[in-house]
Parts: sequence; structure tokens; C-alpha cells
Amino acid sequence: MIAIIDYRAGNLKSVERALRRLGFPCCITQDREEILASERIVFPGVGAAGKAIADLRRLGLDEVLIQGFEAHRPILGICLGAQIILDRSEENHTQCLGLIAGEVRLFPNPLYSEKEGRLKIPHMGWNGVHLVKRHPVLEGITPTDEFYFVHSYYPVPASDRYVIGTTRYGIEFPSIIGHNSLIAMQFHPEKSGAPGLKILKNFCEWDGRYAE
Repeated sequence: MIAIIDYRAGNLKSVERALRRLGFPCCITQDREEILASERIVFPGVGAAGKAIADLRRLGLDEVLIQGFEAHRPILGICLGAQIILDRSEENHTQCLGLIAGEVRLFPNPLYSEKEGRLKIPHMGWNGVHLVKRHPVLEGITPTDEFYFVHSYYPVPASDRYVIGTTRYGIEFPSIIGHNSLIAMQFHPEKSGAPGLKILKNFCEWDGRYAE
């Protein structure tokens, strides 16, 4: 069973539908015992870092994520779930979970592209990912694949060893990060068509082993 953590940060049903479409049993849950008993954990989310962390702590799910990470349970962070796994966020000046050392930053404003001029914030729409490392969850992903982004903040790990993929939107930022049995992506794989479903399928079949 795959546990999709419900901490009132939205985006849950679309993840559930994608996993069920792929044929993997899953449940949306706040139950700590059910999450810790699951084979894999999906940590999605949209919204603000401050409220998300407050809700996680109120529900006791911050400790569940930490325990799952320490037990080397495969964990997939999506969007906000790729940010609040770091130490802190500029959004609401929030202290986060600290599963990976680093911080979350707001896009510079103004933000410019040589080809497109001034860019809108939030970064919203389709963009590519440059993979700087191989990872089992990303097998079969090609340089031409694009993924759906919606965000104003982005993750900045303290070390390049945690960066698996990058994306350019005015600046180059880490869009896939990971450590041990945790992998997290700033984009929404569940909304990214066939390449996104490939990532989700790979995650659901991943045993959590990774060189980094």
C-alpha cells in the first residue's frame, strides 16, 4: 500500500487518481500508524510553507515523515513537498523538516529570460528538466520530456550532492532533489502526462536504494 499524506495541502485526489490509473493500491490518510505501515509514502502539497508545517505538526505527521525517512522508506515529495523537506523556507520565514540540508528561496523579482524578456512569477506551465544524475525513479525520462510547474519558490539544497535535476526559468534552479530513499520534485508528475506517469510508476516499483 502507498500512503498519500493528507495534511490539508491540496493536490491529493489527482495523485490518487494517477496511482490508481497505474494499478497501484494507495490511500489518502492522516493516520500515523497506517502511514508508517505503508510500503511507500507520497508527500504532495500546494499552498504556503508556514501553514503546511503548522498543519503537519498539529497532526503529528512531521514526526511520521522523519521516522519514515530514517527507516529508509521510499518517499516522494511533490511541489510544496519538495520544499518543506529542507531546513527552512523564505516563505513565511518557516523552519521546515530538515530531511535534506538547505533552504527554499523566492524567485528574484524582476526575473528575465534572454529569449522571452521579463518572466511572470509564479512559474506556471511546462518546462524541461536537465538530469545531472541518474536515479531509478527517473529511468526512461528523456531530455525532450516536459513537466508541469506551478510555484514561486524553489528548493536550494546545501550541497550539489542532493541535486538530481535542474530547470531553467530565468535562473537555473534545482527541480529534482533527493537523498537516500527520498526523492522530491518541484513539478507535478501527476499532471505531466506520460512522462509524469512514468516517474510515478518508477517510484511505485523503487526499493528505495540510491547511491547518494
